[in-house]
Amino acid sequence: MPPITPNAKDFKVSDIKVLKKLFPYFHKMRYRILFALSFLLLAKVANVGIPLALKEIVDGLDSSQQILVLPLGMLIAYGVLRLTSSLFNELRDAVFAKVRYQTMSEVAVSVFRHLHNLDLSFHLDRKIGSISRDIDRGTNSISTLLSILIFNIFPSIFEVTLVVGILLFYYDWIIAITALSTVIIYVVLTLNITKWRMKYRYEMNDTQSEANNTALDSLINYETVKYFNQEENEILKYQNAMNRWSAIAIKSFTSMTALNFAQSSIIAIGVTIILILASGGVVDGRLTLGDLIMIQALLLQLFLPLGSLGIVYRQIKHNFIDMSNMFNLMERKPKIVDDENCQDLVVSDGNIEFKNVVFSYNNKQDILRSLSFSAKKGQKIAIVGKSGAGKSTIAKLLFRFFEINSGEILIDGQNIAKVSQLSLRQNISVVPQDTILFNDTIFNNIKYGTTKIVDMGEIKRVAKLSFIDNFIESLPQKYDTIVGERGLKLSGGEKQRLAIARALLKNPQIIIFDEATSALDNVSEKFVQQAMDNLRKNRTIIVIAHRLSTIKDADNIIVLENGNIIESGNHKDLTAKKSVYFAMNKEQ
Repeated sequence: MPPITPNAKDFKVSDIKVLKKLFPYFHKMRYRILFALSFLLLAKVANVGIPLALKEIVDGLDSSQQILVLPLGMLIAYGVLRLTSSLFNELRDAVFAKVRYQTMSEVAVSVFRHLHNLDLSFHLDRKIGSISRDIDRGTNSISTLLSILIFNIFPSIFEVTLVVGILLFYYDWIIAITALSTVIIYVVLTLNITKWRMKYRYEMNDTQSEANNTALDSLINYETVKYFNQEENEILKYQNAMNRWSAIAIKSFTSMTALNFAQSSIIAIGVTIILILASGGVVDGRLTLGDLIMIQALLLQLFLPLGSLGIVYRQIKHNFIDMSNMFNLMERKPKIVDDENCQDLVVSDGNIEFKNVVFSYNNKQDILRSLSFSAKKGQKIAIVGKSGAGKSTIAKLLFRFFEINSGEILIDGQNIAKVSQLSLRQNISVVPQDTILFNDTIFNNIKYGTTKIVDMGEIKRVAKLSFIDNFIESLPQKYDTIVGERGLKLSGGEKQRLAIARALLKNPQIIIFDEATSALDNVSEKFVQQAMDNLRKNRTIIVIAHRLSTIKDADNIIVLENGNIIESGNHKDLTAKKSVYFAMNKEQ
């Protein structure tokens, strides 16, 4: 993946865009933010008051004076100011904690919800490792950014204003101007060098995401790696990605050391000049020793936060980059959206009709060409054909995972493009060829078929109808058995029967079997076939089949070739024709 290296203008636009995205979340807690800021300002006022108290203490203890007195009041005031500063800082953190963590939580949920609202084409192209990393870095960056903006940048600006104002009020203007000039030169240098260095951060993000995705992809396909002895090849790919990342990280770190030295030089020169001016005032008698101590203490408070400005600014830019990657996911618009005037689908019979449906992926070669067929309540319709003929595409279109180019798909006379996607999918269930189960219990995997509250009796009922109950009861943990990642602890037939139980629990009018028996042995196929028969009553069944033995009892068999229906009829009629279906059946 080529690295992205934006210019300074890109940063500005991106940063503003990210802040606009975050603003609604901040706005909801604006009063809590203002409350936290009030504690922060009080803490800074107390902090700046400490050098003033220190001046009075030193002057009170100055042995050059004729009468030496103990400035007890100022010593107590010094201690109270330090304690007050600490107290207000802790109160600020306590008040702001809810803003930080609730914002992180709400943003993460918003991104997760948006990802589920995106269309299937996005998820077919996605790299789950990169997306997971972007969300993780983005949400963590919100907490860091809030802390920096509220607890570093804003208070630093306020403190610089206070310190420069005190220096200007009490001492020569040249001291105040020198301090302010040092700050300005430091900030300008830091911002410009850091902008130049940010290209390394982008490249580090890209290579780290690539390495992370490589590792996840390899571990997810652990069995395939082992089957083909590709361990060393996988390790080499991951090592190459990490080597590219480390090379960029080294460049980033070495350039940071140069920046740190430049920053330290500016502060050292500025402080030296100011102390020379102040010491000259003490020698001339215009300033006291307490004044010199006060100026030095103020400079420490002024330049101490500046000492970390480079790190803070880099963190801000890093956080904006990480959040922009996350919010870029939010910018993706779903290709499948509900019509403005859509209504809920009302299914009484479950009659399906495809009328002259034309479909192509990305407006390229047509997958389906003027496809027309119908399926009625109680019927079992089978769709067969060679790989690439468009069989599984029909199931995806019926579920409205893609928009058709032209034509209509109707359910009980209602165009599915005019009804809400939620109501459409509530009335259809799919048993896919590759059943993916959650790494959870058998009970919860079956229960996933409905959002309603169900008891064990209902779960056992659908398990029995799916011919999986005897197997489950034979397990030590029975329905509490964990099926493993993606259901890998179960066989293909067991997973398919669990999928059928899940479909039964949903209890829709329309059920699609998408090559549900293509990879099963004869015994498992028999069980699945019996379970399919249990579903047939008062429902519309569409079976996308590769193994023709499962569809001999279908009311209508549609034979597809290159997106066209080349013949249709029941098993007996199509066999008698001795055409394409007859040849396919003979081969099997």
